[in-house]
Amino acid sequence: MSDTMPAVRGKLIAGKPLSELTWLRVGGPADWLFTPADVDDLAQFLAALSADVAVFPMGVGSNLIVRDGGLRAVIVKMGRGFNHIEVEGTQVRAGVAALDAHVARRAADAGVDLTFLRTIPGAIGGAVKMNAGCYGSYTADVFVEAKAVTRAGEIVTLSADDLKFQYRQTELPEGWVIVEATFEGPVGVPKELHARMEAQLKKRDETQPTKERSAGSTFRNPAGFSSTGRADDTHELKAWKVIDDAGMRGARLGGAQMSEMHSNFMINTGGATAADLEGLGEDVRKKVYDSSGLELEWEIMRVGEPAPDTGTT
Repeated sequence: MSDTMPAVRGKLIAGKPLSELTWLRVGGPADWLFTPADVDDLAQFLAALSADVAVFPMGVGSNLIVRDGGLRAVIVKMGRGFNHIEVEGTQVRAGVAALDAHVARRAADAGVDLTFLRTIPGAIGGAVKMNAGCYGSYTADVFVEAKAVTRAGEIVTLSADDLKFQYRQTELPEGWVIVEATFEGPVGVPKELHARMEAQLKKRDETQPTKERSAGSTFRNPAGFSSTGRADDTHELKAWKVIDDAGMRGARLGGAQMSEMHSNFMINTGGATAADLEGLGEDVRKKVYDSSGLELEWEIMRVGEPAPDTGTT
């Protein structure tokens, strides 16, 4: 990659170790880390950036394994200029860096039900891109529109049809960066909405390893889902159940472990490498396939290059 980068008003850092930015605390360096000052700064940077330089938008790193060799790209990570939350009637407009939990609470204060977001780790950008959901509700159900900056630096508005929501994924074009999203939720009573979220948090803490270094659910549920990303509960299987049936609850590889508390959560017990985590995940996938014939699909995104082979043994 060229050492010459477009001028910016935000921050541009070379060689940033991504292990400092992911919840699993693994990952080699990015070629560049760019934190734009605002939307115009981002648009001007992308427009001026050489077309052969890869761009990777990154949220809070809650659902991500960056491999040990790092990422040959410009990482675009949004900061304070992108964490606004505004409520107007039943619509909630949030910057891409606003945390899901903060959006759910602010919406509840205004009597808007986005409570399903409360227990989802991460920020709004990831929620849109991955069609995040829980308790039978998905981002696609409340999505109105999003604003994004294209790889060419154009600012565009995206509809649900543009994003083509599916189970845990969308079809956002390569290098495009979401900067803001608007949602519309049902009307609710603020006190009742907050009580529901407290109950959800209690249930989560009782059933998931929330005190450990994890990235949420490791694998997608091997189920049938509609084109809008809504689960077909009549055919749904649970990833944790097929992992248990394969005897992989608590399985380890190096510093990586499938949680004893919830077998679809992979944790870094201390000192795990990205290779440990990804390798353990692949071991689980093989065991599940051998025992049930089901092919688990990763829910955690894995990106980057493996560590260089040093030739030592």
